[in-house]
Amino acid sequence: MPTDTVRRADETSAVTIREVTTIEEYDACVQLQREAFGLEDLELSPRRHLIVSRSAGGWTLGAFVGDELVGFVHHLVAVRGGEEIIGYSHMMAVAQTRQNLGVGARLKWAQRERTLAEGRRFIKWTWDPLRARNAHFNLNRLGVVVRSYAVNFYGTDYESAPGDAGQQHGIDSDRLAAGWELDSPRVEECARTGQAPPFAAEPAASVAIPPDWSALMHEDPQAAQKELLRVRTEFQQAFAAGLACAGFERSKTEPRYLFFVER
Repeated sequence: MPTDTVRRADETSAVTIREVTTIEEYDACVQLQREAFGLEDLELSPRRHLIVSRSAGGWTLGAFVGDELVGFVHHLVAVRGGEEIIGYSHMMAVAQTRQNLGVGARLKWAQRERTLAEGRRFIKWTWDPLRARNAHFNLNRLGVVVRSYAVNFYGTDYESAPGDAGQQHGIDSDRLAAGWELDSPRVEECARTGQAPPFAAEPAASVAIPPDWSALMHEDPQAAQKELLRVRTEFQQAFAAGLACAGFERSKTEPRYLFFVER
């Protein structure tokens, strides 16, 4: 077995997933947000938010190595369609030293398991449509489906690349809404194998995104805003045509979202 694979397996197996419950653990969640996202304090979810969420029926699952918090996912209770109680995944963060080691996947699957145990079948969250890494993880590893696009969801976004922490680039915070059907055959296949099954049909449309969004925002914010507007328009056109986004094609030059006709 390759050395990197052995290291990844060893470091992942050392991680324990359990609920965050103490003041010190909540404070560690706040500090981890600063490390992972590089946002200003006004953009962080503070300790009180996490505590109130728990008292209202939500929870925060933490990934621990011993007593050290190395990742967390914050889960809220939400309503869909006026009656159905669902989950809303507000935030997930993983320490920079533990990224790309499977910690995020373990947190999401633990979140799914607990949500199903509570009798819920659906979790929603959002992500930046220009982030290829998130797109691959959400669509290809977790099996989410996207059916809606939110324009400037949070207001002007912040860049979170190393060295640019807290710097505003004037880019709209557009977001895709992930729909995670927890007991769908596609998601169950992802849970078993770690990746979504191949599609039976060819994509009906696609939307390409820049291969390095952080670099583009840093080097040419005006060009980045134009790219965002193009991606926004193409997503809106695809959704208006009745298509759903359910796949992502990784590429070093032209990564792209894949759209399909819903049956």
